[in-house]
Amino acid sequence: MQKPESEIKILGFGSPLVDILVNIGDSFLAENVEGMKGGMELVDISVIDNILNKTPMEKSMVLGGSASNTIGALAKLGVKTGFLGKVGKDDMGEFFKKHFAGMGGDISRFKTNPDVRTGCCLSMVTPDSERTMRTYLGAALTITADEISDADFQGYSHLHMEGYTLQYSPGVALKVFQCAKRNNLVVSLDMASFEVVKQFRNQLPELLKNYVDIVFCNEDEAMQYTGTKNPEDIFNVLDGVCDVIALKLGKKGAVIKCGELKVSVPALLVKAVDTTGAGDFWQAGFLYGYMPIKQLTGKLLEESGGFAARLGAEVVQVMGASIPGHKWTEIISDFRKIENAR
Repeated sequence: MQKPESEIKILGFGSPLVDILVNIGDSFLAENVEGMKGGMELVDISVIDNILNKTPMEKSMVLGGSASNTIGALAKLGVKTGFLGKVGKDDMGEFFKKHFAGMGGDISRFKTNPDVRTGCCLSMVTPDSERTMRTYLGAALTITADEISDADFQGYSHLHMEGYTLQYSPGVALKVFQCAKRNNLVVSLDMASFEVVKQFRNQLPELLKNYVDIVFCNEDEAMQYTGTKNPEDIFNVLDGVCDVIALKLGKKGAVIKCGELKVSVPALLVKAVDTTGAGDFWQAGFLYGYMPIKQLTGKLLEESGGFAARLGAEVVQVMGASIPGHKWTEIISDFRKIENAR
């Protein structure tokens, strides 16, 4: 499965969104946002516009979307990356492409819908650090299977897909899976949420076995798939379905299994400001460490998990799915020292 580092180029597939971040008070949330505090709801863009027009606090924008968070973090680490998704012909679409290209990402695989606005997620953070999100998928939801071809995958060695695409565009997701395998890409899938797993529980075994090499899941997603939270039982159910199973256990760390190798990786416990993108960045760290490995051992698998834990811990200490530039310099230096010691 592993390739020389010079041959690695990872393509992401999912919903390219722009995250709009704002700190608000509980009173503003109660008075101006319908629905329960916390969690995420899909809404029309008019709902987000209305909330933003009433928000007095300063707003900031960063790239968002599950797969794009992972791919963006990999680009920051110096990995060659690209993204397959759809944006609108608007300021937010240009913002997304400009910033993704600025990280070194290939934007040639983006599709554009001139009639629908680019998707976005309004992330409202209250003083207790809890996020209440309202998401408009916009142009991302309009991508069709006919727009995707083998040409989109040529030159890439790996594909990372967010599980949300199964929920929003199952036919498109299947086309992406098929093209990736036809072009000999290694495929990783983030199960995304227990709701996605619940909805596609009957289809997932065949999809995982036929198309997926690396699966990422947390406890809730794994339980929805297997009916158990016991890691040993989870691995027994998933064993042989995918080459690599990465089970994320939050503050308890993670357990990663590859064939006969299985390692436990502790979490790095830090003070969390905003958990946006924690799982996405964790996956980026793992893929960064795992993909170039030529001869897999328990130690190298553990190091990859350590990279994952580091990125997950760094991103929760700031607002949004973003890590400050000076921190990236420090992270890359630390990762290089570990790699050079191999």
